[in-house]
Amino acid sequence: MLTHSNFLSNVKAILEVIGVDDTDTSLSFLPLSHVFERVAYYLFLYVGGKIIYAESIEKLVENMQEVSPTILISVPRIYEKAYARILDRVHEASALRKMIFGFCLRIGQEVSQKLQRGQELGFALSLKKKIADKLVFGKIRETFGGEIRLMISGGAALSKEIAEFFHAAGLLILEGYGLSETSPVISVNDPDNIRFGSVGKVMQGVEVRIEDDGEISTRGPHVMRGYYNRPEETAEVLDQDGWFHTGDIGHFDPDGFLWITDRKKAIIVTAGGKNVAPQALENALSTDQFISQAFVYGDGRKFISALIVPDWERMENYAREKNIDYSSVKDLSDDPVILDFLQKRVDGAMKDFSRAEQVKKFKVMEREFSQDEGEVTPTLKLKRKEITKRYWDDLESLYK
Repeated sequence: MLTHSNFLSNVKAILEVIGVDDTDTSLSFLPLSHVFERVAYYLFLYVGGKIIYAESIEKLVENMQEVSPTILISVPRIYEKAYARILDRVHEASALRKMIFGFCLRIGQEVSQKLQRGQELGFALSLKKKIADKLVFGKIRETFGGEIRLMISGGAALSKEIAEFFHAAGLLILEGYGLSETSPVISVNDPDNIRFGSVGKVMQGVEVRIEDDGEISTRGPHVMRGYYNRPEETAEVLDQDGWFHTGDIGHFDPDGFLWITDRKKAIIVTAGGKNVAPQALENALSTDQFISQAFVYGDGRKFISALIVPDWERMENYAREKNIDYSSVKDLSDDPVILDFLQKRVDGAMKDFSRAEQVKKFKVMEREFSQDEGEVTPTLKLKRKEITKRYWDDLESLYK
């Protein structure tokens, strides 16, 4: 149960961090019933900004180029797909264009690092930045309509690699954190004080504490009244002192930035007693351009496994390059050359994780996890219980 006061407190707190006014335009495409999109709607209503509604997800790029939004509010999946498409175009480009892209990306990364540290770019780097914008980054920004000044990500974890890439291209993604029960924003990165990979600092008027077991609790005017007609469930998460227990595990760094590890209930404890956060592994896997989705499993098991959904369009292109004969994605999912290729992609994505955390075996899935099948939420987060139940036999086969 969220009140007018809950939402208004959240809108005012957001405006203290992110400047939005009546000159801004937002292109709306998330479900209007979802709290993340609802607070965005109230935010623009409050400042007198303009909201334009996309025709569909499929027409999102076309619509962005029609209306040139200044602020894009999205879940990570959209940024992941945009990132993968850009890498696709680079892969298909000539050797010279690839070299130019690499040159410009290194310039963008240097610019990004200096901006994050609050340093001046200097004459030489400013000149290089103009060249990189002209050759590469301007075209990327045109894909989003050419007028974007802020991109906001919420609803699920955003890969640090993707946030850093877009910042190098001159597109700033501000990641925040919250839940439906908190109206929803608890923390968000400040455009002038960013730490990619974190969910920023706690907003004004919001209290956050980390419990002994690492769970994040929050208190303030943003917290719901409770669950409608469910007093017992309300009492489980909302204590007498007004602290809402989020069910998320996280920590503060020395500078006050909040970092999310995973959902408390999602933490995998292997047979060897190792605690593994599946979300971090899934983000690393799905950042790979050939992997569309990943579901990580292994509670009580000797090793971590995964269900991998390849980007089948890219995999089919790869199969044609390698002259692999196939008539369906089922053929590709069983092909030893394809499986070996995907194994290398998985191993590459796992290189920064400990041996106990790394995915040892995986099953290739023929279709994406979908909202229609009840496998993902409206913000495209995986429904772990539903996927585990539905694909139990596939998961169990990895341990035989």
